[in-house]
Amino acid sequence: MSNSVTPIYLDNAATTPIDPVVWQEMQPYFENFTANPSSIHSHGRQAKVAIEKARKTIATLLNASPSEIFFTSGGTEADNTVIQSAVLHDGVKTIITSPLEHHAVLHTAEAWHKLGLVDLKLVQILPDGSIDLADLERLLQENPSALVSLMHGNNEIGNLLDLEAAGALCEKYGAVFHSDTVQTMGHYRHDMSKLPVHFIVGAAHKFHGPKGIGFLYAKSGSRFHPLLHGGAQERNQRGGTENVYGAVGIAKALSIAYEEMDAHEAYIKGLKSYFIEGLKKAFPNVEFNGKSGDVENSLYTVLNVRFPQVADGDMLLFQLDIEKISASGGSACSSGTSVGSHVLSALNPQATGAAIRFSFSKNNTQSEIDRVLEVLKKLIPAA
Repeated sequence: MSNSVTPIYLDNAATTPIDPVVWQEMQPYFENFTANPSSIHSHGRQAKVAIEKARKTIATLLNASPSEIFFTSGGTEADNTVIQSAVLHDGVKTIITSPLEHHAVLHTAEAWHKLGLVDLKLVQILPDGSIDLADLERLLQENPSALVSLMHGNNEIGNLLDLEAAGALCEKYGAVFHSDTVQTMGHYRHDMSKLPVHFIVGAAHKFHGPKGIGFLYAKSGSRFHPLLHGGAQERNQRGGTENVYGAVGIAKALSIAYEEMDAHEAYIKGLKSYFIEGLKKAFPNVEFNGKSGDVENSLYTVLNVRFPQVADGDMLLFQLDIEKISASGGSACSSGTSVGSHVLSALNPQATGAAIRFSFSKNNTQSEIDRVLEVLKKLIPAA
């Protein structure tokens, strides 16, 4: 391989590169003095205006009220805020979630369960990785007024949850419904005036915004208590000096995402379909985990590929990295551990072969897909 080969980044479910237009929007707040938004002098008021303008922008895009948007450091903090509040302050005795959730939800729920403060119920998963809504209703019948936490788009296998159907069940049994929407925020439209969901979350770096900024949407009338204490920021709901640069960045990134969403979806679906067909042609026994191979009915940015003839997935990832191709074996949030994907283990514990997650963005090209296919054909033996 030549050193002049341009690197290919196909790990956009982990994080996306910041859009240059977003950086341009943020840049003045780095280059010019930005005061503490909680200060009452003119410099502070200017910073406060930027924060509130960003909040209003996000609320407008989600068809929500600005009072329902709370800035956080990202999706993990937002998820933790909802779960901790429900357990410690709102009398929730049961959490219903799934074995396929992001660890920001699953590990948090498990932690409170281990402390003996809440019962933990895991909804059954269908063979294709979808949530069994009939089993969810059974659990809700047995545990009314529970906290239900189910992600909208799975970050590893791309399965999508029917938020309307799950929300309707939660309403029927008086449950609080929280959905980790980190993977779908900026890629799908969320009309919060219609969705029967109490809490959703967003993280800017998943849709070409800056890292370290996210938000929690809390439907009007849905109470939650702060995770972080120490200040009156975010209407007394999240202590800590506000991230002015981040708020400006996430608002701009989400605005761009909504403006260009239809075009980006069509373009990325085209890349994903092209890659699937190329993989099937090169490797007739290739498999696609979950519903990720169903382009029209899965998270269009994610494709989880299983190569049955490859024994060592970590070695394949290493070989791809040598070829300057970045992909993932699972959630990047768990990188550095020797534990395999909890999602794939729960979905099909008997499965063999290497599983690689390729995830796409508006920045990827068909020529990149062609090169990845050529590299894979070089690295992987014929079936």
